[in-house]
Formats: sequence, structure tokens, C-alpha cells
Amino acid sequence: MAALRTALHGRLLQTFPFSFGSLRFASSFKAAGLTIERNTECKPKPEPSTLLFGKQFSDHMLTINWSEKGGWESPQIKPFQNLSLHPASSALHYSIELFEGMKAYRGVDNHIRLFRPMLNMERMHRSADRSSLPVSLNTIRNLDPNISPSLGVSRPGKAMIFVIIGPVGPYFSTGSFNPVSLLADPAFVRAWKGGVGAYKMGGNYGPTIAVQNEAVKRGCQQVLWLYGQDEEITEVGTMNLFIYWTNEKGEKELVTPPLDGIILPGVTRQSLLDLGRSWGEFKVTERTMVMKELLGALDAGRVLEVFGAGTACVVCPVGSLLYKGKTYQIPTMQNGPDLAKRFYKELTDIQYGCTPSEWAPLVV
Repeated sequence: MAALRTALHGRLLQTFPFSFGSLRFASSFKAAGLTIERNTECKPKPEPSTLLFGKQFSDHMLTINWSEKGGWESPQIKPFQNLSLHPASSALHYSIELFEGMKAYRGVDNHIRLFRPMLNMERMHRSADRSSLPVSLNTIRNLDPNISPSLGVSRPGKAMIFVIIGPVGPYFSTGSFNPVSLLADPAFVRAWKGGVGAYKMGGNYGPTIAVQNEAVKRGCQQVLWLYGQDEEITEVGTMNLFIYWTNEKGEKELVTPPLDGIILPGVTRQSLLDLGRSWGEFKVTERTMVMKELLGALDAGRVLEVFGAGTACVVCPVGSLLYKGKTYQIPTMQNGPDLAKRFYKELTDIQYGCTPSEWAPLVV
């Protein structure tokens, strides 16, 4: 535990390569002040083959409290336990909270690595600014709720950051690399211009569950989110969307929607863009694409692969699309999918230490 504390302390106190803008600094907490209370009733480790996503947790958690008057308190690692919140906590009533999710990977050399953690830190700071929550550092999985006991809609005076970790299995029940089917219905909107779609807030996720259930009722597994009168293609489920096709100029091109305030700036999204551009084998474009354009390309046989990308699944191929009562088959699997599999292998090789990279800093 002491080695882990020292390693994380060193990693997380590196210089942040970005501007904090109007972020709310009150004080800082330090790993040197960490206190540890060990759990005396640790659970047996689960069998890897039985793991589900987000259902098993470690025996310990990290909590750090903050107040406007006193700033950050000393961090505490304690036995995994329920939280105690005042019934009037603003996080419960007004969703003044944010979260981040990232993975730690035990590599082929038995060392543990993170994957581009500073991108998560940057995104968390932006979300904190938008939520009027204090700036804080996190690792693995955190929720940063406003716990101020007040029913007024106002800037929080108290907050808590907590970090929980646990082993995970495949995100989708279909498996780690099986195609999913999508429902595209313009009646449902995930985010809009001027809103908070680009931030990692719980309020962006809860309202999507009913639409996800509707997709299942119609025989689909995920939702392709559309926006506006032109039906802009935005995200797929909780993932960023990529389309690999032959464009109208006859060029091989990888297209993903731009970061225009609607799209969450995913870490995996950025990594696929960076890899694709470094290869120099096809055009890589961030631009708006509308539903009419995608359907036209499908009819013309120019679409090669469609896949989602995110921390949970890494890369997830798309096999079909239900739109206005018609199912469109997408030839992702018929084409390998060569590009999606290549991205998956490149990323996982980095994450598990097969390929040395500055993207995967060593923790332990």
C-alpha cells in the first residue's frame, strides 16, 4: 500500500499541460497526509470468468471531503462502505455532481499501468468548472458530488470526492468484440448545443436509460443519438462513433463527429484519432455527418466499418441500424473488421505493456 501511495503521489502531481481557466481552486490535498484504515473482513477474489462489468468492488475506497471554509481535508483510504448524505444534499436534488472512469491494466510483465490518465484529469477539471465543484484529482473511478445540505439551487459549500475500484468483465453482454445493433430515432436527443453533453456528469446518463430500454424493445442493443433538424449523428450509446468508408472522392477516410459541445471528448476517441493520423494510411476527419449522408453511403456500398469507442469497451463494432422502421445492414464484420480490430490490438498492446508507450505510465 505504501508503494502504491508513493507511485500515485508522483504520477498525479506532475505538471498539468493545460490552462485551468476559471476553475475553482480552494486548497489542495497531498498523498503525504493520507491515512489508511484496513478492512478486517476482506472478500475472496472473484474468478475472472465470472466477472461482470461494474458489479464487483474492492475491499477499500478513498474519500476526501471539501468545504468552502476549510478546503480539502486529508484523504482517507477506508473499508468499502455506504455513504451517509444529508437528505437535502444538492447532489440528490439537482444532480450537482460529476464522475470519471478509467482502467488500470495488469500487464504481461505483471506491472500495473494506467492509460493516458492526464486526459481524464483534464476532462474532470472541465466538468468541475461547469458544475461549480472544487478542483480535485482522481484515479480509477470517482464521483464528486455536492453534499451541501440545502434545498436552494446555488453554488455548493461542501463536496466529497470518492474513489472506488473493482475488476471488470466485458461491458456488453454480447461479448468483447461482437457487433451491436443500433436504434436511430430523431425523437430522442442526448445533448444539445450550449448544454453539458461535453462534460462527464451523471445528468447526461440517467435520462438515456429509458431510451436504451426502448431500443431493446425494438430489437436493438444500443442507441445512435441524432441531433437537430438535419439529424446530425453524434454518439452511439455511451461511446464515441467512428465511420470508416470510401468518401465521394474515392479516398479511404475515418470520420468522427467534432467536439462541438455535444460530443464527450473521450480518451479512446482521441487515441484512435492520434493512431490513425500517425499511420498516415487514410484520411482522418472530425466533422459533422448527417443521417442522410450515412444512409446514402450505405446504399452506395461505400461504408466499410462503423464502430463505437470508449474506455469500457475499447472498440465495439456496429452490425445494423434501425431507422424509421427500416433495418440497414452495416458490413462491419464482413470487412474483418480490419480497422476496428487493428485499433483494438494497438490500444490493448499499449495498455497491457506489450508495446512500450508514454500513453501507459507505470504505476506499480
